[in-house]
Amino acid sequence: MVYWILKRIFIGPIVKLLFRPWIKGLANVPGEGAAILASNHLSFSDSIFLPVMVHRPVVFLAKQEYFTGTGLKGRLTALFFRATNQLPMNRSGGEASTASLDAGGGVLRSGGLLGIYPEGTRSPDGRLYRGKVGVARLALTARVPVVPVAMIGTEKVQPIGQRFPSIRRVGIVIGRPLDFSEFYDRAEDRGVQREVTDRIMRHIQQLSAQEYADVYAAVVKAQLAEEASRAKHRTRKDHDA
Repeated sequence: MVYWILKRIFIGPIVKLLFRPWIKGLANVPGEGAAILASNHLSFSDSIFLPVMVHRPVVFLAKQEYFTGTGLKGRLTALFFRATNQLPMNRSGGEASTASLDAGGGVLRSGGLLGIYPEGTRSPDGRLYRGKVGVARLALTARVPVVPVAMIGTEKVQPIGQRFPSIRRVGIVIGRPLDFSEFYDRAEDRGVQREVTDRIMRHIQQLSAQEYADVYAAVVKAQLAEEASRAKHRTRKDHDA
């Protein structure tokens, strides 16, 4: 109920009025039944624009940190994410990440639409990065189609580190559902999961026209953070000298 109130009365009309999002391929979203919407990830705002434009409810896997903040701001953020049909995703790997994916599997088993960012985190520079195999594991285990999605221009609305969005038009391109039924009997095969994930990423890249980088976005983010830390340290030393 809260989801529909936010979408149809509060958030949805405001988003459409201010950002005038355009969408191509909306008919490719199944009218009923379970499916995964696998999208590139350029901005915090991606999880708002896509559900607003898709007629059916979309449950997104969002990073766990959005649900664990402290103080009034943290509680309000967690409340917002829960109200907008988002589930916490633990990205640390191992059993914690598996448990988070299982929660997404529950959405699919109930016949819903699950939104997921195969890259695992926002692109640090606008390129499309290597997908993590969790999306393939979910699709093969639940035996559902994967609908590739490309967000267009959202990195200019709210770049990483920018608190408030800039008002400008954005777009969404939705591709045809991908059928991986040929792999259903090998859902736990890591090589199969990698192949399926790479196919999904190729389709997203075709829709988005992004440059593709065959490395995990999280690795690049860590490298950039380390470089920034070293540069800051050098600047401090030069200043002290």
